[in-house]
Amino acid sequence: MVSRYPVPSIEDMPEDIKARILAVQEKSGFVPNVFLMLAYRPDEFRAFMAYHDALMEKDGGLTKAEREMIIVATSAANQCQYCVVAHGAILRIRAKNPLLADQVAGNFRKADITTRQKAMIEFAMKVSQHGHLVCEADSVALREHGFSDDDIWDMAAISAFFGMSNRMANFTSLRPNPQFYMLGRS
Repeated sequence: MVSRYPVPSIEDMPEDIKARILAVQEKSGFVPNVFLMLAYRPDEFRAFMAYHDALMEKDGGLTKAEREMIIVATSAANQCQYCVVAHGAILRIRAKNPLLADQVAGNFRKADITTRQKAMIEFAMKVSQHGHLVCEADSVALREHGFSDDDIWDMAAISAFFGMSNRMANFTSLRPNPQFYMLGRS
């Protein structure tokens, strides 16, 4: 079972969504279940993917591995099994470290990451769990670690976007693909 909601067959999907899914399948060797779940609502699939790509596929002060660290830590706090497993695999691959995702998901404060990265995740966690308490002092502290205002925006946006994603994954009972569990471990 992929999720509590029906999954359309790839053949019946709109051409743009089908093309995106087939491209992912060709690159990774499988179709991540989140694509299948979101295809249930094509307009939302397109909007989700556009915002995901805007946050995750651009250049900036945060590395792609650091972006994944934010997702893994906040998804663990939000108890989102799918995102911890799927983005844990991506983090292992991007960081070229088979242990890092488990460390970040379990307790990022004890993970083998830099003080700067811990500050980044601490802020993302505050946005995720206590967004109403975020204030200018948070940005000042992050600037002291060398982050720009655009980096800080990216941290907040990634945390907020994946908070929504975590909630939808939990709502739909989205299951991680078995392939994710071993990616990047050896």
